[in-house]
Amino acid sequence: MRIGIQLSEPTGSDGLRALTDELRRAADEGLDSAWLANIFGVDALTALAVAGSQVPGIEIGTAVVPTYPRHPGALAQQARTAALATGPGRLTLGIGLSHRIVIENMFGYDFERPARHMKEYLSVLMPLLEGKPVAFAGETVTGNLALSVPNEGTVPVLLAAMGPAMLKLAGRATDGTVLWMTGPATIRDHIAPIITAAAAEANRPAPRVVCSLPVCVTDDVDGAREKAAKAFSVYNTLPSYREMMDREGAAGPADLAIIGSEEQVAQRIHEVVAAGATEFVAALFTGGPDADRTRAVLSRLAD
Repeated sequence: MRIGIQLSEPTGSDGLRALTDELRRAADEGLDSAWLANIFGVDALTALAVAGSQVPGIEIGTAVVPTYPRHPGALAQQARTAALATGPGRLTLGIGLSHRIVIENMFGYDFERPARHMKEYLSVLMPLLEGKPVAFAGETVTGNLALSVPNEGTVPVLLAAMGPAMLKLAGRATDGTVLWMTGPATIRDHIAPIITAAAAEANRPAPRVVCSLPVCVTDDVDGAREKAAKAFSVYNTLPSYREMMDREGAAGPADLAIIGSEEQVAQRIHEVVAAGATEFVAALFTGGPDADRTRAVLSRLAD
């Protein structure tokens, strides 16, 4: 079972040093991967290039970089440079649409027909990540360029996908999907069947399905649920995540959080994998002894 962890967003002037220490701890614990979100703090790819260049071995990934504010040629250049810094076969580029409130209200881009945007975006991004020149003119994205970043191979791409159109696109054109706030029943009945069928129809390898959920090993289940409900309350207001919670029959993020004893947490993670996830990424949301207990379970599962 492949087990990963979400890295904390770096803060303060020594944030990159702290990120490097956190990545090193994850590697020492035997975890398979570590993932960093790209929101409004540090640039995730830049931060992972810094930390990953100092901590060998463990896979590192973005979950996820929003596409609209970045031309696919510029993102391919940055991703290939980060891969050069960290070494071959380590970096996975997770990308996503973000949300209308972010893309329209904050960045000022048109968020109509997001699936069209992503299809055209991938038409430029994917060849460049494979070291090929691209010549493409779409309705929303145009790219006529080649990159000379001196690295071999490609950077795998995971597409944050929840609706059918995006899942089919992920299966046809990328290496898989990276999920958040999506439970095992939804993976089994919705995510895995659609993306797997799309990949098979396109004669692509079986897709990765990376599932990330909040996790806490604790004796105070009610207290942890309250913390999860507060920490992740924003996802109740974002339509794409709310739809996934509705599919799962979850009233809110606390219902999707994996909370309980060591045995209970391990069992629920196994259920996520049995539902069709190829790997599990834990988002810790408590500190102290509970966090240490949680990390110990993750380390055992990775073994």
